[in-house]
Amino acid sequence: MFGVMTRKALVVAVLFAMCVGKVASGQTPRHGALLVVTKQTHALTIVDGETLKVLGQVPIGEDPHEVVVAPDNRTAFVSNYGEGTLHTLARVDLVARKPLAPVDISPLVGAHGLYLEGNSLWFTAEGSESVGTLDPASGRITSVLGTGQLKTHLVWVSRDGATALASNAGSGTAVLYRRVEVRPSVVRGAPEPPASYTHFVWEPVYIPTGEGAEGFAVSPDEHEAWFGDAQGRLTIIDLQHPETHTTFPAEIPGANRLRFTPDGRFVLITTHTGKDLVVFDAKARKVFKRVPIEERGASNIQIEPNGQRAFVACPRDHYVAVVDLATLTMTGRIDAGREPDGLAWWQP
Repeated sequence: MFGVMTRKALVVAVLFAMCVGKVASGQTPRHGALLVVTKQTHALTIVDGETLKVLGQVPIGEDPHEVVVAPDNRTAFVSNYGEGTLHTLARVDLVARKPLAPVDISPLVGAHGLYLEGNSLWFTAEGSESVGTLDPASGRITSVLGTGQLKTHLVWVSRDGATALASNAGSGTAVLYRRVEVRPSVVRGAPEPPASYTHFVWEPVYIPTGEGAEGFAVSPDEHEAWFGDAQGRLTIIDLQHPETHTTFPAEIPGANRLRFTPDGRFVLITTHTGKDLVVFDAKARKVFKRVPIEERGASNIQIEPNGQRAFVACPRDHYVAVVDLATLTMTGRIDAGREPDGLAWWQP
């Protein structure tokens, strides 16, 4: 169920919202908005998708990391991580630009990766070596899948909801879950059990992905998943046949986040310490271009729905880089707050 803020936390949140929420109050971004989690500012920044101007900021609690927009298209959920120790998801009313009561995921801890599939919010619980699902409307946890692996970091779910994939950076593995229907066995001569006895289970398959492989991207056709590891290698998994995977050197040490362009031609890759956004040719399987975007490493990547621009969080340099995907050049910076990290797109 939704948690209740302490009196002190509520007062701080209200004062913060009064100070920063005044910016463009009541203005709805007609062309969509970029949502930016700023870790040192402890805020969710709302950026106009057309002008790239900051519309407002909303406080989101301790150590925020990832962000996703709920099915109601007005509420954002943000994971409060705390190096695997915290037990809440922050919530933000994007229309009113104000914090809502957080969701308590206890006894799970260390929420990090977030992914929306239908009306279910999937999240990783790194401190509990688990992946969970939650009903965004009620805040109720609906299922928990134990990974038994270290640092279960990010999660993805197929469009049909029948396949889920999570990275386990501490164990150097990925776990692929397949939803399988289970029917009770019938003894000869016994009556057929009622249909309600049929249920679904998630069968896990574990795949090696390399030391420190936390970020991954799934191709637009959902046929492949690409993982980058700390040694500069890429691992490509055939999602239909997960036992079929290949690992090869890619000269991208410390790969952090990966994202396919909408046409599937390129994989955009950030690194923890590099200065470039690496543009990798998905078909040729080689670096196509390195785009200078920062000085001290980058993290999350968000591509706007029309595929024209990519936004790259540069946490150590405290800005979000804007990259033109037609020319593959950096065209601007967004000052969204201190230490930007998680990114999402909101289309009101």
